[in-house]
Amino acid sequence: MLGSLARWLRFAGFDAEFLPDAPDSLVAGRARAEGRWLLTRDRRLAAASGPRVVLLRAPTVGAQVAELRARLPLVADRERFLTRCSVCNGQLVEVTRGEVADRVPPYVAAHAVRFFSCPVCRRVYWPGTHPGRIGRQLERWFLA
Repeated sequence: MLGSLARWLRFAGFDAEFLPDAPDSLVAGRARAEGRWLLTRDRRLAAASGPRVVLLRAPTVGAQVAELRARLPLVADRERFLTRCSVCNGQLVEVTRGEVADRVPPYVAAHAVRFFSCPVCRRVYWPGTHPGRIGRQLERWFLA
């Protein structure tokens, strides 16, 4: 329900777990056990989940970010942008070209200047055209 929001929160550097196929009881229990805020658009889940729940009403990611910022003290920082894996939430680490040459397209291996890898899912990231566009959107949503 909030998968796109979770991805954008990760782009912004926030620790944002997303469990799309987990039963509500597991999601709520895990959020409580880990001291996390539970973000949902599901009224029943929100009502059954305890005090650290935000029921979002906005339908789009941009509106959800605005609603979330109005309700929680989210502190975004450019230095944290693009430091988490957008897929699994792992903390990215900088790696050498040699460490990832066999996991990226040959052109990227030959021309990209920096590489980052997720130690959890092993996904590799490098500066291309997307980071600039993503960074500009993050600045509009989180720093404006």
